Amino acid sequence: MLEQINQLDQEIFFFINKGLSNAFFDWLMPLLRNRYFWIPLYLFMVVFCIRNFERRGWLILVFMGLSFGVADYFSASVLKPSFERLRPCNDPRIKGEINNLVPCGTGYSLPSSHATNHFALAVFLITIFYTKWKPILPLALLWAFSISFAQVYVGVHYPFDVTFGALIGGILGFVVGALLLQLKIFKGWNTGN
Repeated sequence: MLEQINQLDQEIFFFINKGLSNAFFDWLMPLLRNRYFWIPLYLFMVVFCIRNFERRGWLILVFMGLSFGVADYFSASVLKPSFERLRPCNDPRIKGEINNLVPCGTGYSLPSSHATNHFALAVFLITIFYTKWKPILPLALLWAFSISFAQVYVGVHYPFDVTFGALIGGILGFVVGALLLQLKIFKGWNTGN
């Protein structure tokens, strides 16, 4: 059964990595997974939270950082060493067949920390802002999904790595967001006011 799951994972990987390969994606996907590409968005979130929500805004930023930090630690320091799954670009059986667009990295593959971290942030933001601004749901999920998809496209993760990372990150982001909303200063926040 596990072998069949791995085989399916590898087939989907090659469909995305090679089957969808084109010049535009070859240019775009490395950008989407690059942490520096998103700096303007992160700066916008900082300014937006502080300017619009003052003390609450600072708390949102602290808990957003906590969400990211917990997700990153759990994926990179707890789960990856436990599973020890090779990245596709480091797997000697298939690495010669991969369309590898970025440096492979030396760490393990399962789960994708990019997926875990960004889904944690996305679900955190949805948990906090959905009652105030409904479009946060599709926008945040599309953002996290695009970064996760790019991880597979560039050849550094299998689809199951990003799916598992998205699930773990989503759970962690929701828990941290729900904890923030329990603070006294956030009483009345969910009313949309």
